Amino acid sequence: MKILLLEDDFKLSSEIKVFLQEKHFDCDAVYDGNLFLRQFANAAYDLFILDINVPGVNGLEVCSLIRQSDKATPIIMLTAFGQIEDKVEAFNNGADDYLVKPFHFDELYIRINSLMRRNQNPQQSDEIITIEDLQINISDLKVTRGGTEIYLTPKEYQLLLLLAKSKGKPVSKQSISDIVWDLNFETGTNTIEVYINFLRKKIDKNFDVKLIHTRPGFGYYLKSEE
Repeated sequence: MKILLLEDDFKLSSEIKVFLQEKHFDCDAVYDGNLFLRQFANAAYDLFILDINVPGVNGLEVCSLIRQSDKATPIIMLTAFGQIEDKVEAFNNGADDYLVKPFHFDELYIRINSLMRRNQNPQQSDEIITIEDLQINISDLKVTRGGTEIYLTPKEYQLLLLLAKSKGKPVSKQSISDIVWDLNFETGTNTIEVYINFLRKKIDKNFDVKLIHTRPGFGYYLKSEE
């Protein structure tokens, strides 16, 4: 498995690279966004790790540029900033996960494995789930509403599919974190709310009939409710 790392702190970059190599990953490291984009264009990778504040093109812009041509390869953002606004910006640019510095390398390893399991073992089925005018084609990972394709990040797609397969029954935050992220998030985390808001903007914003709902104390569900 090949990982491309963007990190301008030479010491941290070296430590991450050595750690990943010890875990039997093939890791290339670059120190500014322009070099990263050149490397991205010339070689294939299975996962990207991006620091945000780097010389040249910053990590958020790099993430957005990756997503213009590559919707599937997992992206983990690294940053010293942990405010909700920073997380929202990272996710809006296409990131799948977000780690705040300083972090334990073992946590990075867990996040990488979680993303790769999801990416390498997609659910294979010819099933098409239809709710109102929303269609989820599981065989080709395609989502449309009103005949228009909706582009989702891997995590957004997994969350939407989980809600759709629950057939209108509420899914708790704990179940979402266990199934979609493979991690036991603290109950106070706002990551799930952030992703629900992303889905609402993409799935419901331009439609009169809203499909994504909250049942306080129970969780979230997907259902047509006039």
